[in-house]
Amino acid sequence: MNAPTRNALSAYTQVGIETSVATASPHQLISMLYAGALVAIAIAKGHMQRHEVAAKGLAISRAIGIINEGLIVSLDEKAGGVLAQNLKALYEYMSSRLLMANLKNDEALLDEVSRLLNELKGAWDEIGKRPNVAPPPVSDAAPSRAPVSYGKA
Repeated sequence: MNAPTRNALSAYTQVGIETSVATASPHQLISMLYAGALVAIAIAKGHMQRHEVAAKGLAISRAIGIINEGLIVSLDEKAGGVLAQNLKALYEYMSSRLLMANLKNDEALLDEVSRLLNELKGAWDEIGKRPNVAPPPVSDAAPSRAPVSYGKA
């Protein structure tokens, strides 16, 4: 693929992501954050396997940013009580595991965080399918746009 085509595709993808974010409900935004973190971790794992140190670090940083600047910030600890506090602790744990994965080049740590995120995303998506069940409160600090670009590494 030549550079102009790649640039056009990138711009088209970015517009699609921005449109999706702009029209998403708070519940959908959280699901998108989970998906973005999972994509960033998968990209990091590929870079790790190819010994692409700088690209691996960027992808892991992207995943940590999504967790810290998206998922943690969106928690409403006052309204969410113990559940929100436990989620915050889990998100902080995941961020520290990702940092350690980067430092030690440890794929198992990436896999651990991916499993945790997949479980949370699955539960979150199930909540969204149930019309009679209100999702846990999301704070006013919920991102109005994706805090970190996660479309490319």
